[in-house]
Amino acid sequence: MNRSRRYQESVAMVDRERAYGPREAIELMKRLATAKFPETAEAAFNLGVNPSQHMVRGTCGLPHGTGKSVRVLVFAKGEKITEAQEAGADYAGGEDLAERIQKQGWLEFDRVVATPDMMPVVGRLGKILGPRGLMPSPKTDTVTQDVARLVRELKAGMIEFRTDRTGIVHAPFGKVTFEVDQLEENLLALAKAIHERRPEGFRGKFLRGVSISSTLGPGIRVDAAALMAAAQVA
Repeated sequence: MNRSRRYQESVAMVDRERAYGPREAIELMKRLATAKFPETAEAAFNLGVNPSQHMVRGTCGLPHGTGKSVRVLVFAKGEKITEAQEAGADYAGGEDLAERIQKQGWLEFDRVVATPDMMPVVGRLGKILGPRGLMPSPKTDTVTQDVARLVRELKAGMIEFRTDRTGIVHAPFGKVTFEVDQLEENLLALAKAIHERRPEGFRGKFLRGVSISSTLGPGIRVDAAALMAAAQVA
């Protein structure tokens, strides 16, 4: 794969043999983000789990958000629709929204929330929402009666994470235009949330490695021990 001259120059500025402290890694990432648009700050956590046995997934409220506007759809009935709308949901309804997705291929939303009594309706959308990572699930707290709380949290910057088939969690933790302190606090919150999802009874090294990068920048290895210590994780 051919890389641009700018990318090659950025790679040359990263010491591939070194694991940087969290703050130093973020400062370097910001210096190397030279695109003409606000690049996303992304983290990759390499976990020592077998994805076929342990799926690590959950949600994390980033203290300073993601820097991205999130469109939230809520499947609910009656007063729960009103609660969702008042909390800031972009769309709230029931069968009408499900039919729009099924028949029109409508997907103008980023996150989906549902009350438990709406899951029979939402379940019919599994083949559409599932592959796109939009299917509500109790495991990620997106199936709940407290729709107002969840909508507010999603709007404020809550993200969902999960291991891929290789055991790596990829997740955004802000924009490179954020201040270093903001990105550091977001990264620490993410690290702590992932650690808290460590499978019960798991033996072995849970966190094998961490790296961060901007959308178009090279990966920067982060000192995992220093990161977890800063996140106050034992």
